[in-house]
Amino acid sequence: MYIPEHFKETNSERISSLIESNSFGVLVTAPDGVPFVSHLPFVFDHAAGSKGKLLGHMARANPQWQHFSSCGEVLAVFQGPHAYVSPSWYSSPGVPTWNYAVIHLRGKPRLIESKSELETLVERLTNIHESHMPNPWQPNLAGEQRTRLLSMIVGFEIEVTDIQAKFKLSQNRPPEDQQSVVEKLSESSNQIEAAVAELMSRVFHAKF
Repeated sequence: MYIPEHFKETNSERISSLIESNSFGVLVTAPDGVPFVSHLPFVFDHAAGSKGKLLGHMARANPQWQHFSSCGEVLAVFQGPHAYVSPSWYSSPGVPTWNYAVIHLRGKPRLIESKSELETLVERLTNIHESHMPNPWQPNLAGEQRTRLLSMIVGFEIEVTDIQAKFKLSQNRPPEDQQSVVEKLSESSNQIEAAVAELMSRVFHAKF
């Protein structure tokens, strides 16, 4: 990924937070040089290994998991909030642009062969996404039904070997322009645009 130095993000807490908030990512493999993409929910264990580990699962009918045996590394992409930025918001000349945050994780994949490990993964994913529900659903399926449903998915773990994070948030503009962009996006009724303003405020907190 092309990352100008002023858009390069290295803060591990901000990186982990963005992945956790946007955990429905993109998994890319390239068997025989042809890209193959799946859109999947992930769990990021940032403290595992040297650079963290990604955990996920896909339908057994999805052929992508079979690529793991022949590819050395895979790529996972996580897209954060993004918004158009008008040059009319600047105090000095500029051009139309787009503010956004995106993270690329490369790593070595491993299939989860253990049934108990797969069960733990499914329960963990379920609990994460049910936690905000007023009456969280519990994955308490049992017996033949549980066995059948688990047989229909394949779990995997990716040991992260490289992290590239690009937070393009007007770092190349003067502080007054950065502040103006935050204010304009904060006024938007679009939740994604407002989320960009919130992210900018966190990144530039020391300046504002």
